[in-house]
Amino acid sequence: MTQNSAIHGPKIALFEPDIPQNTAAIIRTCACLGAKLEIIEPCGFLLDDKRFKRVVMDYMDKKNIRFYQSHEHFFKSKKNQRIVLMTTKASISYTKFKFDKKDTILFGRESAGVPNKIHKLIKDRLKIPMKNNKRSLNVASSVAIILAESLKQINLI
Repeated sequence: MTQNSAIHGPKIALFEPDIPQNTAAIIRTCACLGAKLEIIEPCGFLLDDKRFKRVVMDYMDKKNIRFYQSHEHFFKSKKNQRIVLMTTKASISYTKFKFDKKDTILFGRESAGVPNKIHKLIKDRLKIPMKNNKRSLNVASSVAIILAESLKQINLI
């Protein structure tokens, strides 16, 4: 599949990611599907980590990645924009939600999700339905599922 390199769909945001291989896989997914990635720091690893570099390969394009020094900076920059939080604590399935091309879709830290104070800041909270007794999907898999659905809904794939 080929795609125009212009980025014009939803943005993916990662809250303080702490597993380098997952972040690298998400960078590759965003690069391949034409989505901008936003990373809220601090990260639990350095970008020169060999585990990160092994997975990200040559997909690291810093012009398509924006870093925020903190969640305060992130939310300040999104003042009048819709942020959609993906969380296992939500009651609404992503399949029942209408994504918009201007959305920023936020994913929590692999080890702990997002803190309650972040949950309280976001109106739209969605989940990926899973079988009973399962805790969560890998964040890189979750990003791929949600990004594909959002791009499908807004007719970009």
